[in-house]
Amino acid sequence: MSYRFSMRTSQLKAGVILSYISMGLGYIISIIYTPIMLRLLGQSEYGLYNLVSSVVSYLGLLSFGFGSAYIRYYSRYKVEKDELNIAKLNGMFLTVYSVIGLIAMAAGVVLVLNTGIVFGDKLTTEELSTAKILLGIMVFNLAISFPLSVFNSYITANEQYVFQRIVQIIKTIIGPFVTLPVLLIGYKSIGLVTVTTILNILAEIINIVFCLSKLNMKFSFSTFDFSLMKEMAVYSSYIFMNMIIDQINWNVDKFLLGRFRGTVSVAIYGLAAQLNSYYLSLSTAISNVFIPRVNRMVAKDNDNVELTFLFTKVGRIQFILLSLICSGFIFFGRPFINMWAGNNYDESYYIALFLIVPVTVPLIQNLGIEIQRAKNMHQFRSKVYLLIAIINVIISIPMAKAYGGIGAAAGTSISLVVGNILIMNWFYHSRISLDMKYFWKEITSIIKALVIPITVGILMIKLVDLYNIKRFLICASVYVIVFSVSMWFLGMNEYEKNLLRI
Repeated sequence: MSYRFSMRTSQLKAGVILSYISMGLGYIISIIYTPIMLRLLGQSEYGLYNLVSSVVSYLGLLSFGFGSAYIRYYSRYKVEKDELNIAKLNGMFLTVYSVIGLIAMAAGVVLVLNTGIVFGDKLTTEELSTAKILLGIMVFNLAISFPLSVFNSYITANEQYVFQRIVQIIKTIIGPFVTLPVLLIGYKSIGLVTVTTILNILAEIINIVFCLSKLNMKFSFSTFDFSLMKEMAVYSSYIFMNMIIDQINWNVDKFLLGRFRGTVSVAIYGLAAQLNSYYLSLSTAISNVFIPRVNRMVAKDNDNVELTFLFTKVGRIQFILLSLICSGFIFFGRPFINMWAGNNYDESYYIALFLIVPVTVPLIQNLGIEIQRAKNMHQFRSKVYLLIAIINVIISIPMAKAYGGIGAAAGTSISLVVGNILIMNWFYHSRISLDMKYFWKEITSIIKALVIPITVGILMIKLVDLYNIKRFLICASVYVIVFSVSMWFLGMNEYEKNLLRI
């Protein structure tokens, strides 16, 4: 038992470390690769690529949130050591996702045949022609990913994070090296999505081989458990609602801008959204590895005190990391974007601020989403978020027309503050029974460590020309050092310091 616990803990630590190695490599490669890609594609085609991606992403809703349901029911059967039902679960999910993949393919055909209606009259004839090809390739990529995702879910449920992250690291490194020659030849966005599709298929094949040969994954197609399917459908329906909300919050702005402002406006917003996605991934890399543990804790004894401690412990670590990135972006983000992407993307800085700053609070609490799901108490969150998302669209339409990307981002920011921060903190405390007073007491104890680095940052932007690359790098490095020293002595507890000592 102690050996299994030790192995599981090692997988968690290694998973988090490798996640950040993968992201670190991704960021470094992105810093080098993105400016080249932007110039090879051009602002209009980059905007078109983002616009088509935002539309295709809505087909991802066809998964109906069953991925989270798989982890929950797998954890239940694993606790009971019920290998037969695990095999039935695998078979049922593979069947269901294969059907969903076919539905996605059919929906994609409809989209391709009605491209002009979907994207409106702001696109040129040539852009519409390219959009059709991009839609076809992206839909194919998405459709085959549905049945293949069962294997990735099985790897996650078995907490095989080392393998999972290594595959991601390899994919991160290989991607730009294959894509860049394709762009240089002149295939532009079509070449970009084709390479992405091929790499995704290869990664999924590797997952299949690992599951079958190393994890001994079994399938049973003898009986389809309709009662279990009904139970999972009810459970997943609210996760599905939440997926709709995420699509509205993170992708509808690009669609609205495409219809009302054109591809250039989408490109500017798309760059900010890309930076925001990096920010989101920094937080979820930590919380994602705790999903199986949360489900086991709830399945065994549902101890709210222990869940609060885990929730707070993970939240503190996330806040320390995100406060560095968020504060650093406030001080250095604008010159970075101008030097990195070009001064025609200057507006992306303000859009990114509207997205990044308010999302920080829900990001340090995203383990709470998994606690809700494990307790099967995620329905309220989905209903509230859906209402807020609808309000977001209502606000964003006139704001996008009047103020472009900044207006659309402001609408999203308002919805994040009201729904994700104010309402959800009340819900965690009063309904989920997590001690939010304790949580915020622990989080606010870190804030005193931010005073010195923030003061240094203000002085830098007042006194130094950060648009000079040499000065920028020196000041950014100094800021990281000042932040780290201040956080070590004034913010971090012994547990967090020990994580860095290992």
